[in-house]
Amino acid sequence: MLAKRIIPCLDINNGRVVKGINFVNLIDAGDPVEIAEKYSNEGADEITFLDITASNEERNIIIDTVERAADKVFVPLTVGGGIRKFDDIKNLLRAGADKVSINTAAIYDPKLVKESAMKFGSQCIVVAVDIKKEGSGWEVYTHGGRKPTGIECLTWVKKMQDCGAGEILLTSMDRDGTKSGYDLEILSLLSENLNIPVVASGGAGSLEHIAEAFTLGKADAALCASIFHFGEYKIEEVKTYLSDKGILVRR
Repeated sequence: MLAKRIIPCLDINNGRVVKGINFVNLIDAGDPVEIAEKYSNEGADEITFLDITASNEERNIIIDTVERAADKVFVPLTVGGGIRKFDDIKNLLRAGADKVSINTAAIYDPKLVKESAMKFGSQCIVVAVDIKKEGSGWEVYTHGGRKPTGIECLTWVKKMQDCGAGEILLTSMDRDGTKSGYDLEILSLLSENLNIPVVASGGAGSLEHIAEAFTLGKADAALCASIFHFGEYKIEEVKTYLSDKGILVRR
């Protein structure tokens, strides 16, 4: 069994780490490189940078931030936001990213995922999926959660797996920033129907929530933001709690 991963997520807006609720009402949480270095030193398994407004505002990717972080962070770094073409992925990997997270661009051009996976390897390509519950299903959104697509979540992630994605980063917009727990229903549905790792995102508010993402949601990794940014828990506290629950984590 592979160890479960704890991944601090740094949502970035105009060069600063921010955190909101349901993707709005953003609060400044600090400098991304300083925060990433801190989490790296505290035992994070990976770190994720997401420029949450780049696609909606049609801004370029955060190459300079990635280059600075790559000199300070010694765990795998995933970067997403504002990726539109193959060269964006190539440039991020050259700048020091270990994985690139594709969201809006994958909807518009699924071939981008396939071509990138073939060129750089599936292990480098993460497809991020922002969803909202709609009736009995979940709808995929783009542009930082601003635009509905009419696409059903499970259908979409299966397609992305077939295109060569190495991992799915699933964010529940309904739960984002609410600290009410991950959406375990859709997490377990995806985990049971995919052969690639699923990363849980959106809703972590307690140690129990993170444990549930692994035991009930069957996720391979848990993305956390607010509980780390505002000092509610340390990464080591999370890992100790999970280990005591019999969940295999990296120490």
